[in-house]
Amino acid sequence: MDLEETLLPGVGVRYELETRSGQVLGIVVQREGGAEIAVYDRRDPDRARGMFRLEPEEVDAVAEVLGAPRLTQRFADLSREVPGLESGRFTITAGSPFAGRTLGETRARTLTGCSIVAIVRGADVVPSPSPGDPLRTGDVLVAIGSATGLEQLEHRLSGRTAG
Repeated sequence: MDLEETLLPGVGVRYELETRSGQVLGIVVQREGGAEIAVYDRRDPDRARGMFRLEPEEVDAVAEVLGAPRLTQRFADLSREVPGLESGRFTITAGSPFAGRTLGETRARTLTGCSIVAIVRGADVVPSPSPGDPLRTGDVLVAIGSATGLEQLEHRLSGRTAG
């Protein structure tokens, strides 16, 4: 699949791709965060068969639906490619000692060898979070590491001691 990207000065970026089934999609991501999505006629690539507009919050919702599972899947794929590397998802519960604290305070990498690669917060994804990012009840941390490290991380985040 080819994805063509065109800068539209003052507007945003236009992406065009042809699906495996031959549909041509045009997506304009506007500087203000909105988007326009069009499906073009196969016989006349200059004629849109249908188009719809998304407000910034709608773009975020669609990105979450399409992006978060893909992010998790990419790490799962990476886990299969690299022996000994696995991925895990851990929810910060109300009883976690880290709810209301920063990611750095978990000392995840130092104590378990695991890297937190994303924080999923409702419809938002924080990729490559920094140590200063706050953790809230309900956040889901996406981590990669060894099976033992992930088990230790789960215990640490929950406040239980590993046994």
